[in-house]
Amino acid sequence: MSTGTVQLHRILRAKAEKVFRAFVEPDALSRWLPPHGFTCSVEKLEARQGGTFRMSFRNFTSGNSHAFGGTYLEFVPGERLRYTDVFDAPGPVGEMITTIELRAVSCGTELKVVQEGIPAAIPAEQCHLGWQESLEYLARLVEPEIPG
Repeated sequence: MSTGTVQLHRILRAKAEKVFRAFVEPDALSRWLPPHGFTCSVEKLEARQGGTFRMSFRNFTSGNSHAFGGTYLEFVPGERLRYTDVFDAPGPVGEMITTIELRAVSCGTELKVVQEGIPAAIPAEQCHLGWQESLEYLARLVEPEIPG
């Protein structure tokens, strides 16, 4: 049963194209997406509309992991991503839909995240906290401008 929705909003000091790349490049995703205490392995990522992805998060303390994957429903570089997420069995049941919107603003990029259909087994506030932690890592990845 899916019941939860979380919404997040951030302003990042980086161009929208750079932020978008962080969502669709496997090495970038594995660096910022897992919340505190987790590692991430991206096994497949076809960065295009209709493309699929598969990854897993591993709890660094316990060593337990959970795998999930999905399909890109919308893919507009530098502007919008919409994708599904489904956990592998025996994980939580249901399909989540995540929408990422990016908009250039005077100091960088406005980022809006909406994740819907969060399984009842995952408290929405825990999911929200995880996203907040992940977005801290995202900012640390995309905001520095390091010359070549």
